Amino acid sequence: MNICVVGTGYVGLVTGAVFADLGNEVVCVDNQADKVAELRAGRMPIYEPGLEEMVARNVADGRLSFSTDLADGVRRSVIVFITVGTPPKSDGQTDLTAVGEVARGIGEAMERYTVVVNKSTVPVGTGDFVRDVIERHQKTRVPFDVVSNPEFLREGSAIEDTLRPDRIVIGAPTQQVAMSLLELYAPLERPMIIVDVPSAEMIKYASNAFLSAKISFINAIANICELAGADVTQVMKGMGLDPRIGPAFLSAGLGFGGSCFPKDTDSLVATAATLGYDFAMLRAVVDVNRERAGHFVETMEKALNPMDGRVIAVLGLAFKPNTDDMRDAKSIEVVSGLLAAGAVVRAYDPVATANARRVLPGAVEYCDSPYDAATGADAVALVTEWNEFKFLNLERLRAVMRRPLVFDGRNLWEPERMRRLGFEYHSVGRKPVLPPS
Repeated sequence: MNICVVGTGYVGLVTGAVFADLGNEVVCVDNQADKVAELRAGRMPIYEPGLEEMVARNVADGRLSFSTDLADGVRRSVIVFITVGTPPKSDGQTDLTAVGEVARGIGEAMERYTVVVNKSTVPVGTGDFVRDVIERHQKTRVPFDVVSNPEFLREGSAIEDTLRPDRIVIGAPTQQVAMSLLELYAPLERPMIIVDVPSAEMIKYASNAFLSAKISFINAIANICELAGADVTQVMKGMGLDPRIGPAFLSAGLGFGGSCFPKDTDSLVATAATLGYDFAMLRAVVDVNRERAGHFVETMEKALNPMDGRVIAVLGLAFKPNTDDMRDAKSIEVVSGLLAAGAVVRAYDPVATANARRVLPGAVEYCDSPYDAATGADAVALVTEWNEFKFLNLERLRAVMRRPLVFDGRNLWEPERMRRLGFEYHSVGRKPVLPPS
């Protein structure tokens, strides 16, 4: 099957590579010529485990190509996927400018029946918007259909999530139209659900909002645990064994970040408001998440008072492990708060340093290893739970620090072990391990 994927971000590039790997002829189109040139040279614009190898294999086999020519990509394909960015506006609503521009280009280029698939995360009603834009800009009056096929991939495991998704959601106007997507996804042999287009659009937002709510709920419980002397990790285990709740997305920490959860929760709140519903519960989810980084910095300020001149080693900058994505990363808030309090920040991340330099204040010193960052530090602050940090030589870490003080924003280490190793240890929703009086 000939497929055009418009947009080469996380969703578009992974989608295009996987469909090519399944034997389809795929052209990935992007309007950034330099990005397309890099992809043609085999250089990935993002860090995603396994992606570079999959792209190289399918380019070599002639199934995957990259282009800036949207019109040519549309004319060559029977299915066109829209996977461009949908950033938030200042009021929380979703900016559909890029989606509209792509829809216009599709309409101008279309010469035969085409299935246009919205795979970008878009608010309910976007299917009608795309259809209207295409109709208004068609140069050749040919039939087409607009389908919603939301993605549920996670950065860091995007290929696995695309090859083995929990479910494939297809929002189509008729069963006949849905068959095109069913045929495309059939080799994956995964559960598929066919619904109408607005329902498919809502499934994506409702799913992300629900997971955001679980994260904010356990973080609010962590606040209570800190006040009551309880252990949030034990509370989570007791809750998670209930099959109605489950343990996924129930780990206390610094809250959710990245390109999806913050944007999608805000967008659903805004969409509800435009429809006349005040989604107060979801607004509370956003409020809880917004205070997590500040609470973490306040904990450090209390232990280190005064903060002026204190050297803090920040471990982990990406918004989550196994990615170099800095969009809405909690490290941005944490580092900015530490610098504002007068601290000196030394930072280390396995892969996100280059992207971090573009978004973090210039005063940050970037280091080549966690031990380099911790040398002479008054404290270590763990922000992103990379596996590398789980297996640190903590004795070596303690030896190079000026003061053996650790703030664990992801509850990566066990308090009892930190006590035995001689650390003062502060984590989330658990009693601190304090030095002997």
